[in-house]
Amino acid sequence: MAKKYEGRAVGIDLGTTYSCVAVWLDDQNRVEIIPNDQGNRTTPSVVAFNDDQRLIGDAAKNQVASNTQNTVFDAKRLIGRKFSDPVVRKDILLWPFKVIAGVNNKPVITLKYKGQQKQYCAEEISSMILSKMREVAEAYLESPVKNAVVTVPAYFNDSQRKATIDAGAIAGLNVIQIINEPTAAAIAYGLDRRRNYDGKRNIFVFDLGGGTFDVSILTIKGDVFEVKATAGDTHLGGEDFDNRMVNHFVEEFEKKHKVDISLNPRALRRLRTACERAKRILSFAFVTTIELDSLVNGIDFYSLITRAKFEEINMDLFNECMNIVDSCLSDSTICNGDIDDVVLVGGSSRIPKVQELLQDFFKGKHLCKGINPDEAVAYGAAVQAAILSKGFKNVPNLVLRDVTPLSLGIEAEIDGVMSVVIPRNTSIPVKKFKGYATRKDNHCSVGINVYEGERARATDNNLLGKFSLSCLPGAPRGQLLDVCFDIDENGVLTVSAKEVSTGNTNEITITNDKERLSAVEIKKMIEEAERYNAEDKKFLKKAKIMNALDECVYNMKNALKKDVNLKLSPQESEKINNAITVATNLIEGSNKTNEIDVLEDHLKELESLLKNLAAMTG
Repeated sequence: MAKKYEGRAVGIDLGTTYSCVAVWLDDQNRVEIIPNDQGNRTTPSVVAFNDDQRLIGDAAKNQVASNTQNTVFDAKRLIGRKFSDPVVRKDILLWPFKVIAGVNNKPVITLKYKGQQKQYCAEEISSMILSKMREVAEAYLESPVKNAVVTVPAYFNDSQRKATIDAGAIAGLNVIQIINEPTAAAIAYGLDRRRNYDGKRNIFVFDLGGGTFDVSILTIKGDVFEVKATAGDTHLGGEDFDNRMVNHFVEEFEKKHKVDISLNPRALRRLRTACERAKRILSFAFVTTIELDSLVNGIDFYSLITRAKFEEINMDLFNECMNIVDSCLSDSTICNGDIDDVVLVGGSSRIPKVQELLQDFFKGKHLCKGINPDEAVAYGAAVQAAILSKGFKNVPNLVLRDVTPLSLGIEAEIDGVMSVVIPRNTSIPVKKFKGYATRKDNHCSVGINVYEGERARATDNNLLGKFSLSCLPGAPRGQLLDVCFDIDENGVLTVSAKEVSTGNTNEITITNDKERLSAVEIKKMIEEAERYNAEDKKFLKKAKIMNALDECVYNMKNALKKDVNLKLSPQESEKINNAITVATNLIEGSNKTNEIDVLEDHLKELESLLKNLAAMTG
């Protein structure tokens, strides 16, 4: 039985381009998608830094054109990856912010904040977005939120999943479970329908988001949601379609005006925003325009793009999506005709050509659009969060059976082949044993190297960890070893080995210490996050006082204008005028170093003078 946690828990969809938070309302027996402070039900996964403050979400996205190099987006594309990863190197060429190699080949984002050079890893940026989601939930619930179920793409590897847990820890969240996005979406789709199913029902979830693509096949039978197979690409989504459009218009601009804008971050950012908007419009219109005043060197840019042209420049990516769909069906051994429902999830699943290809693949089957593709993942995560929390009475009694996305095994001792212990798409939690024998005489110890991946040669896959197992000294080859792979419900892997003749054992819980943040680093980042929160609150408090000062000045000037016959002594008049001058200077920023207590003192003085004026005029 799954462990139950104290306190309110929420479900968070930590997306590449947008994030969403939801909570189960026990008294209403339903899930609520929580709107943010702007009233929006999804929040841009964007963080910006300037000379005064840090901005997260809508506020960060709204200023991106004027602060391009210090605005970070797509952090999810970096999380759990190495700087040398080819997809990371490719993305760096498209981002206006700077990414460099850090310790252990970890990608590090460098930018300016309050006039100083700062460096952040992807986990820190993601933690800021998670903090924003937590604050949104706390404002709605009017109570602290400590626990969360966070979703990840089904094809996220071990390192990426654990990096996401680290991001939650930095944000002050206890990530009680990581679940796959298509699985969460299937919960959202099947929660209210499962009672109507006669026997079992096979659901195909097509999840095409901003930066990742996943497909999963689940069988729903009563309260059991069992994943049969999953496939995907953690680097394919709406952002890639935007990039193709940007490249198309960069070439067009150069042909028309003989100017290359590819090295102008501000112009590229404005163009990218326009392309993203055009992509959305083309989901319901056949043609749209790109209109940008003074894009570069005072040159205005105006162009048309048709839906057909958009489809042409992205067709190979759409076809890649369908190849992955085919691969998932093959892995599941479920026939095309046995799929009962095809469920669309993720904003990019709205693209008409994608829907057309998918419908053709499933031989005209109706596509299920009954759930909001932007909110379904957070919805399902909220249900699972309620299931794992104590104190709920009306929570659904669901059982999730997910799968491991990649094969897991060890390196064969002699030939270096990847010896698979747990094949991909194996249901988890799972525990599997496999027997081996030593291949050399006089072994003192045997190295167990643990990998994940689908390549035949072990070293072509991702090394998760390694440990040594002591053997009988001087023993000939052929000594028997028992290796055990144990994966829990979060996908956390523990590998153990036993040398049969001696009974010697050793084990490792795969933590990816080389790539993962250490406990000391996480603690340091948590402290830094707390400082950021304190700075943000201080900035907001200062802004509130400045607004109050401005209002006081306005009211005092009005009071003086309205009653021209107001009898003030020269001393009183000088005092009021001096107070107005000081406050005006503070508002206009002539002295930005003023502390909050200094501003509060001026505000109190101004309010006192205004009160006296009101008494004299009233």
